This record gives sequence, C-alpha cells and structure tokens, in this order.
Amino acid sequence: MNLIRFALRKPISILVLVAGLFFFGIGAIQDIKVDILPKMNLPVIYIAHPFGGYTPDQMEAYFAKTYVNILPFANGVKSVETKNIQGLMIMKLTYYENTNMAQAAAELSSLSNRIQAAFPPGTQPPFIIRFDASSLPIGQLVLSSKIRSNNELQDLANVYVRASFTSIPGLLSPAPFGGSPRTIEVNVDPDLLRSHNMTPDQIVEAIRINNQTAPSGNVRMGDVNYITPTNNTIKEVKDFENIPLFKGSVQNLKLGDVATVKDGADITQGYALVNGKRSVYISIAKAGDASTWDVVQKLKAELPKIQSTLPEDVKLSYEFDQSVYVINSVKSLITEGIIGAVLTGLMVLLFLGDRRAALIVILTIPISIISGVLFLKLFGQTINLMSLSGLALAIGILVDESTVTIENIHQHLDMGKPKALAIWDACQEIALPKLLILLCILAVFAPAFTMVGIPGALFLPLALAIGFSMVISFLLSQTFVPVMANWLMKGHEKHAHGPEITDDEAEFNDCGLTPESEKDLITQKKAYVERDDTNNNGKIGAFERFRIRFMRTLDRLFPYKKITALVYLIGITVLAVVFINFIGKDVFPKVNSSQFQLRMRAPDGTRLERTEEKAIIVLKELQKMVGKEHIGISSVYVGQHPSLFSINPIYLFMAGSHEAVFQVSLKEYHTDMDDFKDDFRARIKKVLPDVKLSFEPIELTDKVLSQGSPTPIEVRIAGKDKKRNELYATQIVEKLKKISYFRDVQIGQPIHYPAMNIDIDRTRAAELGVDMNDISRSLVASTSSSRYTEKNTWVDERAGLSYNVQVQVPLNKMKSKTDIGEIPVLKNSLRPVLSDVAKITPGFVSGENDNLGAMPYITVTANISQTDLGTAVKDVDATINSLGELPRGLFITPIGMSKVLVETLSSLQVGLLVAIFVIFLMLAANFQSFKVSLVILTTVPAVVLGALLMLTITGSTLNLQSYMGIIMSVGVSIANAVLLVTNAEQLRKRNGNALESAREAAALRLRPIIMTSVAMIAGMLPMAIGHGEGGDQVSPLGRAVIGGLLFSTFAVLLILPLIFAWAQEKTTTQSVSLDPEDEESIHYISSLNPKNEK
Repeated sequence: MNLIRFALRKPISILVLVAGLFFFGIGAIQDIKVDILPKMNLPVIYIAHPFGGYTPDQMEAYFAKTYVNILPFANGVKSVETKNIQGLMIMKLTYYENTNMAQAAAELSSLSNRIQAAFPPGTQPPFIIRFDASSLPIGQLVLSSKIRSNNELQDLANVYVRASFTSIPGLLSPAPFGGSPRTIEVNVDPDLLRSHNMTPDQIVEAIRINNQTAPSGNVRMGDVNYITPTNNTIKEVKDFENIPLFKGSVQNLKLGDVATVKDGADITQGYALVNGKRSVYISIAKAGDASTWDVVQKLKAELPKIQSTLPEDVKLSYEFDQSVYVINSVKSLITEGIIGAVLTGLMVLLFLGDRRAALIVILTIPISIISGVLFLKLFGQTINLMSLSGLALAIGILVDESTVTIENIHQHLDMGKPKALAIWDACQEIALPKLLILLCILAVFAPAFTMVGIPGALFLPLALAIGFSMVISFLLSQTFVPVMANWLMKGHEKHAHGPEITDDEAEFNDCGLTPESEKDLITQKKAYVERDDTNNNGKIGAFERFRIRFMRTLDRLFPYKKITALVYLIGITVLAVVFINFIGKDVFPKVNSSQFQLRMRAPDGTRLERTEEKAIIVLKELQKMVGKEHIGISSVYVGQHPSLFSINPIYLFMAGSHEAVFQVSLKEYHTDMDDFKDDFRARIKKVLPDVKLSFEPIELTDKVLSQGSPTPIEVRIAGKDKKRNELYATQIVEKLKKISYFRDVQIGQPIHYPAMNIDIDRTRAAELGVDMNDISRSLVASTSSSRYTEKNTWVDERAGLSYNVQVQVPLNKMKSKTDIGEIPVLKNSLRPVLSDVAKITPGFVSGENDNLGAMPYITVTANISQTDLGTAVKDVDATINSLGELPRGLFITPIGMSKVLVETLSSLQVGLLVAIFVIFLMLAANFQSFKVSLVILTTVPAVVLGALLMLTITGSTLNLQSYMGIIMSVGVSIANAVLLVTNAEQLRKRNGNALESAREAAALRLRPIIMTSVAMIAGMLPMAIGHGEGGDQVSPLGRAVIGGLLFSTFAVLLILPLIFAWAQEKTTTQSVSLDPEDEESIHYISSLNPKNEK
C-alpha cells in the first residue's frame, strides 16, 4: 500500500522510472545474444587420441584402458565412455553437476601428460576439448571448383579459409571435411623393389638420411655475422627423385629408379559429396558464450574478404544455416506475442467497454516484456527458444495484474465514489491478494532452480523470463496503472442503487480503510452484486445478463454442494489419472522438419569407392522420389576421417569406410516426415537390399536432447564377455523388429569387420635373419604409409608450411593376398618375402570397440514411426524384461533419449508437486488456515485434466513444453482461486455465513476471473496454432495453457464456491490467534487490555 501511495503522490517519478526501464530494455534487446537453445553447460569433456593404423583392439588396450586406469585420480568424473576404431580413440567424460569444468580440463590435460610415457613410441599428445550443445555445428561452409581436386580444396580450406576465422569472435571450426591432407607421396613399385633386392623400409631410411631438419649456425667473419643455413631439407619436390638409395656404394641407384614422387595427398579415407559432387566443406560451430546469430552474420560479412584470398575458380557458399531457424523462430514468436497482446487488449475492451482502460492494460504488456528482456540480459541469459516461449507465455498472464486492478477500479467507480478515491480504494484493497497471487505463480516455477541436467537448463530460462516479466507487471499494476488511471479514465455517475459516499465517510488512513468504512464497503459491494444494473437506457447489459444466469446456476447447485464437490473431486482426479497414462509422452515436441539426416551402412568392410557408389544411388533415388527441384541441398560424408583430423569424428562419428551420412534440406516439399521416411526406406530396400539405413537427429534440439545417441531408442548391452553381449543384442534386435512402429533396428557397431590376419612365425623369421621390426615396418609402408613409423617433413617455402613425406605402395599394386605375401622383408635380399615367414588368412575382427569404463558394450539402435517416445520406451523395457534373469555381470540399459525422457518427466512431476506444496504452505500462512488452502488447491485437478484433454484432442504429447503449459495453468488457476476465496473469506468473517459469502464473492469476482482467463486464452491462441518457424515446438505449451484454463475457470467459478461453502460451513469466524491481548482471538482476555478497562 505504501507503494501505491508513493505512486499517487509522486506520479512523475513513476513515469521516469517506467521510461528508464523501457529505454534500457530497448538497449538490452539490441545487445542481448540470440541463440537456438539456452546455455546448456553440460559437464562433458572429450579426449581424441589418434595413432594411425592401430586396430580397434590395439587402441582399446594401449590407449583407452590406460586412460581408464588413471582417471580415478581425476575429480568429479561421473562416467567414462570410449569408442575405439582403427587409428583413433574417442573418450567421453561426463562430470557431476557443478563441477568446475575449466579446472577439470586442466587437470585432465595434466594427467594425460603424466601418462604419455605409457603410450606406444611415437604417440602424439591428445586433443582435449569441452563439447556440449554450444559446440554443435550451426552450418557448413562449402568450397567448390570445376577444375580443382578435393585435395587441393582441402589444402586451401585448411590454410587460407580456417586461418581467417580468427577475426570472427566466437567461431569454432574443426578441420575441413572431404579431402585428404597435402602430402609428398613417394609411391614405390613393389616389382622394382624386388628387382633391386630392396624393402620399403630401405626407401624410408634413405629419405630420412637425405631430408632432415637441422638448425643453422652463425659465423663471425670480420665485421659481419653470417647465418649458415644448409640444404638439409630438400627444396623442390622433384629433387626427391635424386636421393641416393645406397650410401658408399658404387651402385648409382636413385629414388626415382624405384618410385615416383609427387606433391599429392594422404591416402583417401573419406569423401564429401555436396549435391552429388565431390566437394570440401568446413563445419561451423560457435563458442559456448557466443551468439549463433552474431557468429553466422559476422561470418557472412567476412565471406567476400575470404573469397578474395582464394583462386577465382573456387567458390564459397554457406549451407545448412541454423541461424535462419533462430531468427525465424524469434520473428514467429514475436509475431505471436504481438497478436496475443492485441487479442488480450480486445478482450479487456470487450468486457470493460472502456477504451482508455484497455489502453492502460495494453501499455503494461510491452513495458513488462521489454523490462523482462533487460533482466534476462543482466542475469546472463540469451534470447532463445525457451526464453522466447516464456515471454510469449507471460503475455497472457501479464494482463492478469493490470486487468484485476482496472476491473476493481471500475467496481469502485460504479459504487459512486470520486475517481481518485475509487482508484486508491481499489488498488489497496487487492494489493495483498495480488502479491499472494504473484508469489503463487512464481512458486510453480521455483523447481527450475533445483533441476539439473538438460531439464534444468531448458526450464530455467523460461522460468526467469516469466518471473521477471511478472514481477515488473505486478509493480506496474501497483504504480503505473493507478497513475495512468487517474489521468486517462473517466469517473462514473453515482450509482442509483448504492449509497452515496461523502468525503468524510470515505476517509482513510495510512493503513487503508477504517473499520467503519470497511463495513460500508461491504454494504456497497452487496448492493453492487444485487443491483439490476441497468444502463443509461434502462436496459440490462450483456454481461449483467450473463451474471444473472451465472448466479441462478450457482444457486441451483448450492443445495447439492456436498455431492457436487465429491463428484467433482473424485471424477476429475480419476479422469486425470486415466489421461496421464493414456497420453503420449516425449521429451520435446516433434518437429515435421524439411531437413533430415540419414546414416547408410553398407556391409562391414565395404571399400570406400563402393560405398560412394551406393551413396550416389541413394541420392538419385531421393531425386526420383521428391523431384530434383525440391532438394535444396544435400551433403554426404562417405568413409572415415583422416587420422590427422582427430577432432572431426567428435562432430561427425564415422566407424569405417562402409558408412555414409547424408544431410538433406528439402524445399517447398510438404509431407508427413514419418510417411516420407517409410516410403524412402522401402525404395532403397529394393535397389540396395544389402544396405542398412538409420535416420538420425538433425535439429539442434534433438541432437542436444539425445546426448549423442544416434536414434531415439538406444539400448546398451554391457558385459565383459563380448560374444555374450552380441548374443543378447541379437535377441533384442529380433524382438524389436516384431513391434510394428520400430524402424531401422540394428546393432550400432561393426562387430564383424573383414580382415587379412597375418600370423608371423617368429622362429622361421629368426632362422631367415628377419626380426619383427623389419616385418612390421615393411608391412606398414606397403599397406598404409611410412608416416605411421617414420616422421619426415618437407617445407613449402613459398607457402611457409611443412607437409608430411610418406612412402607407400599404390593401392592398385596391393590388391590381392598374393601381393601381400610378396612384400619383401629383408634388406638387400630377394628372399624372404612376407609369405615365407607368415600365414595370411582371411577372417574377421571387431571394427569398433566401445567401453563403459573398462567394460565392453555394444548398442542396439532403433527409430520410431507414428508413435510417441513414451510408448516406445515402455515396449523396450518390456522387451528387456522378456529376456528373463540376466547372467551375472551383464547389464542391459536404455540410454540416450529414453533415459532423458524418464529423467525429464520425473523431474517435472516432482517439481510440480513441490511447487504445489510450497503454494499450500504460503496459502496456509496467509489465510491462517490449512482448510482454506486445501479448498484453493482443489482447482488443480481441473487444470491437469483440461490440459491433458486439449493435448489429446490436438494430437500433442506430454513433453517439456506442454508440462510448462500445465505448470503455468496451475499458477493462473490458483491465482483466480485466491482472488475469489480471499474475498469470500473476508465476507464470511464479517457475516458468519459461508454460503452467502461464497455466493457474493463469486458474483463480485466473476468479471475479473473471466477477463483474466479469456484474455490469457486469447493471448495463447497464436502460440497454440503453431504457425511459422519453431511453431511445432511451442504449440503444445499454448494448447496446454488453453485447456487447463478452460477447465480451471469452470471449476473456480462453479465448483470452488460450493467447496468453500461446504468446507467453511461450520468454521468459526474467530481468529486462530493464541495471543490473549488479541481481540479476535478465542483466548482474548479483556482485562488485559487497558483500553477496554476505560
């Protein structure tokens, strides 16, 4: 009340404060960062450790297990997962919440340095990076040329394009995708080697001796200090062919006699196809605290400058731009918010019939929203999908504070009071109930501060957006609204049926109304309720006719209040429980996106060229299916990543040459994506029956929520016995395939990868004078390249860059078991060759070894079609249970989005219950009655049922967004209930009649409750319709709010008065105070009060 008095006495100060909020809020809107999702701050660190050529078994034994043994010394590590493929180990470390991740990364780096000596000789240090939702790609920068090879584009991208990114703050980027690193290739001819009795390792040794890096010295001659550089390093690539192969020998044999040398690239391990043609692209990501929109806009602004550094034939284009989604989502939600605000204003105008009052209400909305953005920025939040949802959701409820105030002012004006007095009386009368309403609504969002993980990260910005906006709105209703009402609103003529109020009778003090004036006010309100409310023409207004019908309905129900209340409480609770079990459940609303990501798996071990051919067939089938004109862009990565680019698999994991990942953006092609995917699967099955498909998340929201899982359903089978893991995984695959809505069910790892096993006879080798080192070095150089066994570099002086020099046998010279067996292994001797000391037999090895800690595991992955995730999770659990009792040491666990779904819904349910309990305690403290608090909370089941019914009718699921809508509806419902019950309880304490008090309170609060509900429903309609970018993801929120409010408004107006009358029927009007000096206490002793004695 003091706040109201301050505002009325110093109105200019209030306008200055409001203008300041608006001004600084506009500045915050211009500066605040814009992103897709809020800061996730997921405590995850990745270690990528390459070692070229090592098998998955070797990577697991030499690297993964070594790390696992040292990690117990690291603080805060919750779980450790590793993936081991040929030449690379990727380790994912998940930490506990609130771990200092900067300290954790530093500690991990220190530990990895300490165990460096435990790794095989020649091991390079690992890459250690934090990687969470903020690190996911937000677009692709594509390089294309009609005359240049992929490898040339790769070098240009790596040297020139990535180097320019340093001028763009907040931009992160891995190495380019699609080409191989520039390398000086020394391609030896096996036949020429054998003719000269040489091994590949001798070529490596000759290059090492003749191409070295050495520091220069200084010579001081006279007055000059000379630098003494040497030509230890070969200057020109063609000069490599002049390297002598024998030292001190009369045999004048040069490298060019047995090999060809060229400035080329490393052995190709993967291709990138953009629109079906080989290209190179760079994945663009952003730093954790950067804005997606800002990063992309700055990159686009920099593109002309970057383009100027490249040859004219090389073209740059930015594709799969996620920032477009961000800004379109922002525009859509802003548009929905404006429409919602206009509809809200129209509802207020419709009910009050006062344009000036409606203008005051509408003015508070943008001021509250803009001020909310200001405080979001001050608290380090961004504009994102969740905070925008909160602001859009707030629009509907913001009107509550101002509408209740304006409506109450109208009531007091109708009683015949002077305008200034009516405004004061109206504002101070509802100040405490409005504060209680504010606290109740804020309480439902309090659990956001205790939630952890993804639910907490997503819920907190929404809660803050609503909270800040509502607090500002409350303050405006107590200050700005009464000031503007004095200036803009017109006074009413004195009501013919209410007693006239003189200035003396209406006198008030600093604490509000005197007891006498309060009694008068109750008399006035009773007259106000019972008046016939004719307008100036003697006709009853439309709303008053509705009020009369409403009161008649209520009067008919009062005799049956007990049975009505019981039927309501039991019936609506049972129905809510039925619906909550019946309705579908998801983590986040499904998006019918025009983009998709697809992983194609050819048979394990398929060579890169054959996989590329199959990928092109898939692209052609897609063109036939949708039409070439409907494909905006397609990007495909085929095969593995070069081992030099060990960070790239963190962005896009590829297990081998048999895999290809497609990213496709369709344009002007509208269809149900589940049906589209089913049709596409069937089409590919006909043309490529040996290929497996698996659709993967492409939307950033889905990627974050999946926590790295490639599909919604992922089951981990972990145990020490790998064969037993495979056996149970196969059983799960067969069982899931029998369930109609599961798609792409398969084992996620290549566990039967073809191999040529080389079994060396050590005894035989020793007899022939060959050791294991000779054999392995020759074998590596022949089947891979010498860079894995001998580091050698060449400097391009024109570019100022160094490149690897590697000895290798051309792929077309090593294509049969016989070619492998003919590899020479002894220097200066025609025999023995590899087949003389080893058996070469075809077989199979594991193509990928995954571990949870030290325990091996494999996964079963599956997609779902035309159903919700909750149903699928239930069937997966039933499938696991159907396996019976598991052997000791075997663990089968659903992970990925299945786990997130359970955690999210559980967290939200607990949060809602906690919020209701907190509200119950606040209400009890305010009313000094547990019974009244329970009466108010009886509206909650109606909210839940209404929201669930609306979600079911509209085909939506129960998910994070719709749960937010239910929580918000609970807050508004309780707010309406507080408004009615506060009035009813005040009247009951005066007249002692609970039924009459409930009846009068319902009549008095009919208009503000309906206005609040209808205005909020109108404000939520644009969101519930879900048009525009991102509409699918926020529409369940609006639908839940509308459904919850429809049912709760009915319950508050028709059921709550009955329950109140029943519950308070025999309740005493005396206070629960235990103070013997309190006149309202049943323990009051008059003799203790000196005033009474007088």
